[in-house]
Formats: sequence, structure tokens, C-alpha cells
Amino acid sequence: MSTTQNHQNSNDGPLAFFKGEVVPLADAKVSVMTHALHYATAVFEGIRGNWNEEKGVVYIFRLREHYERLLRGCRLLMLDIPYSLDDLCRITVDLVERNGYREDIYIRPLAYKSAELVANLKLQDLASDFTLITVPFGNYLGSDLLRCCTSTWRRPEDTMIPTHIKSSASYINSILAKTEATLAGFDEAIILNQSGRVCEGTGENIFMVDRGRLITPVLEDNALPGYTRETIIQLAQSELGLEVVERSIDRTQLYLADEIFLTGTAAHLTPVIELDNRPIADGKAGPISSKLQEMYFKIVVGRDPKYLHWCTPAVPRLVAA
Repeated sequence: MSTTQNHQNSNDGPLAFFKGEVVPLADAKVSVMTHALHYATAVFEGIRGNWNEEKGVVYIFRLREHYERLLRGCRLLMLDIPYSLDDLCRITVDLVERNGYREDIYIRPLAYKSAELVANLKLQDLASDFTLITVPFGNYLGSDLLRCCTSTWRRPEDTMIPTHIKSSASYINSILAKTEATLAGFDEAIILNQSGRVCEGTGENIFMVDRGRLITPVLEDNALPGYTRETIIQLAQSELGLEVVERSIDRTQLYLADEIFLTGTAAHLTPVIELDNRPIADGKAGPISSKLQEMYFKIVVGRDPKYLHWCTPAVPRLVAA
């Protein structure tokens, strides 16, 4: 792998990993000829760094798993980046430490077709590269209790655009749905698949509670295999003793649910209290949502020794300007 160079963050702004080295974020720029800019030939991840004030550590949640998914996306899009899983984890911890944020952060790795070439609709024989940025990050959804609507936009089938990786191309679907929802006064959209089954939010997986059972869409309904989703399933089973069912969900079943919540790296676990102007149960966060949320927040900031193996520590070196 290319090793990071001797650029340091000295009051001249945050840093980025770009073209094999650490550089000022302001210098991490691509040409307007870049293939990925024109054709969305890129995959990315969203990774959370959670600040633990008592320990003075940023805990990066499920770092390796996120990069495993990114590398699967690279294989699918023929993105030949020169970094192993261990390399990517090491680059990330180094950049987080150099940037020095002492608050929650969002970590955005991007693998993309870097060839400066347009009018070319093939993946093979095109150069690829990898870049990484970190930014301060607060409440992604803007509310702790969500009002949602069902989007008129449908999630593509996997035979249209791969749904089990985070590709730049697929997110135009989420952007259209999110824009529609927020312009209508809602916090978030729930997207159905081509068969009218519940799929997910614009950037989150969805769960419902029905008579004590936790239910979430089966991945074959074109939901993203999220790591927060996987975490919540494990916690619900092992810590709360809940039955977890992965199956298709009809839209009307959401209206009648006892609880609904969304999960995602950016969203954490956020309860849904209203869907399409209908309150969910009593219109408040439910007990199962609240218990899982409390456990999850404790884990991601490194306060639960049982699950500390999910958290990669990074000790900030400097405060970013």
C-alpha cells in the first residue's frame, strides 16, 4: 500500500486521504473529466465515529465490517484499489487521529473510477482510486421522533441496480424520495419495492414491533444488509430475548404496528411515531425501541465491555481548525 506522508494538521483545516497520501481537504479535488463524476461509477460507506468524553477516544463502530462491504462493492464494479482490508482500517484510524475531532464524526470512504475519460460505458480497463474524509456529525435525521411518509418512488430491483452494496448510482433513488418527503413536511420517507412490499428508509433499515415480535424486511426484498440492522437483531435476541422475524411486510402492516423504528450508521436507532399522518400506536416511542436504543448508544461509545470488540479506538492528536 502507499503509506501516508508527512502532512500534518496545523490550524490549516481538516485533512483527507487522497491519491495515496494525507493532504489538506481543500487540496483533495478531482477533474471534471473524472469517470465517476459523469457515470456514478463509485461505491462508498458511511461509518460513525462516536466520541467518548470520559476516555478521550473516538470509537469507530464496526469498522472492518463496513470495509468488507466496500470491498465487495469494489469487486462488483471492477474497482481495483491497491488497499487490503487491514490497509483501509489503518488509513482510517490514522486520519481520524490526525484530524483531531473531539466530537461525533462521520467517516466517508469512497472508491471510484478515477480515469479522466468520458463517453465510455464500460468498467474494465479504467483506473480506480480510493479517498477518505471525516467530518463532524450530529443528528442525521433532524429529529429524535420521526414523522414519515410512504414515498411514491420505488426501490429498484437488484437486477436493475445492485441493492446490497452502497453504490453512488443507487442513491439517486434515496435522494428523490428524501426530497419528496421533506418538501411535504415529513422527516423521512419509507420506500417500497417494485412489488409494493416495505423495503427501507432513504438511508436506513426499518423494523416494526408486532405483539412482542421484532419484524424487519427480508433482504431479498432489496433492503441493504446494514450493520446497524445486524447489530439490533443480535441485541434483540441475546439481550431482550425477543423473537426476530425477517419477512416481507405490507404497507398496511406498518400502520397497525405497535412500534416502528429506523436503524442506520448515520441514523443510529430512531423511533417512528407517525406514518402518512397516522400515529403509530399511541404516537410515542415504544418500550422495545427505547430499550434497544439505550443499549445501542451505550455500545457505540465504548461503554459496554461485552461489545467493545465492535469498537475501534482512535485517539485524536490535534483539534481540527
